[in-house]
Amino acid sequence: MKPFALLAALALLSTGALAADEETYHYGQTLDIAKVISMTNPTGCQVGEAVMVYEDSHGQVHRLVYERIGDDCRN
Repeated sequence: MKPFALLAALALLSTGALAADEETYHYGQTLDIAKVISMTNPTGCQVGEAVMVYEDSHGQVHRLVYERIGDDCRN
């Protein structure tokens, strides 16, 4: 049972390392993006909230929230 507890503790620590404070993008803001980890876009054809999780050049993970048109717009 001890190996399971150790694996569970390591899993919790590793997800905590990926947790990032959420920040809202402001027009003209300078971003230091070295690697994009994930992106989620709104659905539909309305302006909605999109989220990008990225790593900067110092290895810190950030969660950026911004507005954009959904992926389902064709025109």
